[in-house]
Amino acid sequence: MADNVFFSDADFDVYRNLIYNESGIHFTTTNRSILESRLKERLREKNLLSVKVYFDTISKDKEELKSFLDSITTNLTRFFRNQAHFDALEHFVVPELLKLKKNSGNYTLKVWSAGCSTGEEPYTIAMLLSEILPVPWKFEVVASDISLKCLMTGKEGFYADSRITGIPEAYLKKYFDKVEGGYKVRSSLMSKIRFDYHNLKNDSGLRGLDIVFCRNVIIYFDEAAQTAVINRFWDSMASKSFLFIGHSESLFGMDTKFEFVKTQWATLYRKFV
Repeated sequence: MADNVFFSDADFDVYRNLIYNESGIHFTTTNRSILESRLKERLREKNLLSVKVYFDTISKDKEELKSFLDSITTNLTRFFRNQAHFDALEHFVVPELLKLKKNSGNYTLKVWSAGCSTGEEPYTIAMLLSEILPVPWKFEVVASDISLKCLMTGKEGFYADSRITGIPEAYLKKYFDKVEGGYKVRSSLMSKIRFDYHNLKNDSGLRGLDIVFCRNVIIYFDEAAQTAVINRFWDSMASKSFLFIGHSESLFGMDTKFEFVKTQWATLYRKFV
């Protein structure tokens, strides 16, 4: 049935334009096969024969559109992915922020994990900040993604044995409970994180953020969409704040106000106004 879908060049253009307009994700001819395979899966699940019929469906049904966008995103992540970023967070970013904010009367660090996938990144951030922040400092983490399925995994906080690789043994004992088949994040850590659906094409409504992580996400956008996303980050961040992007991503040549920072651990960006 859906395995024999005819996906013409015209169909491809129609779908990739919709995806771009709705999410900023840019499909090229080189990754057309990924889009086609995801479409086949959706058609099979919906018991439909035609990509044209499915397009009519997602044009009218916003929930199905969300499910479709969910299906085309890549959700590769792990705990403490790119350790150098967390070293820079611990040894450079947090000490800088504590110095800058110590006389403000505000002792809460606000963090956004944008494109958080299944939650490993925000839980990593939360574990690290729990360990290094002195009294009376506190923190709160907003974790967002375009994938509802991934957000549900993050909210549940259960990770199979194979997925806890990279977590230091002391952290595993302190912040997780061993359960059948894997590990469950303890409620004390879960309470520090708010998981929320968000499409980076839109303004998050967040303001005054001290730290933003958006790693290995904008690589899927074209230049115009990348610039728009980065400038929305600027608007959401505090006057003295820091931005982490993926190690293969760069703001070089982009029309943005962020300042490049090279530390002995990793490179990142800051907003200082």
